[in-house]
Amino acid sequence: MPTAPPSRCTDPECHELATKGARCDAHQPIAWRGRDDKAGRYGISSGAWRALKRRVSRRDNGCCYYCGGEPDEDETLHLDHITPVAEGGAITDLANLGLIHAEPCHADKSKREALRGNQRRRGVGQ
Repeated sequence: MPTAPPSRCTDPECHELATKGARCDAHQPIAWRGRDDKAGRYGISSGAWRALKRRVSRRDNGCCYYCGGEPDEDETLHLDHITPVAEGGAITDLANLGLIHAEPCHADKSKREALRGNQRRRGVGQ
């Protein structure tokens, strides 16, 4: 099957060829851009999120719910939804919140969630 010739990046001042989508490598969109704040993502203020993190940290004695380990001296644990909100997990329920290491625990959990999300979208296993 014939392929289309390469086109220019859609940025008005860029003269590079598009590599992915309609943009060159330098002008690719940033993943999750504009969705980092908890208010935009979950409808909860950052102060309320910090308060939830303190409560969960006291409850769990500062341990990762995924591996059970404690953070290193220069590491902080992240507050995470145990059951993802996309899969029906409650946003502010303390039973659905836990502390997790950024690497490798959260990265591993996120890969598994993405796989389940892709399978749901494709209708695999239903």
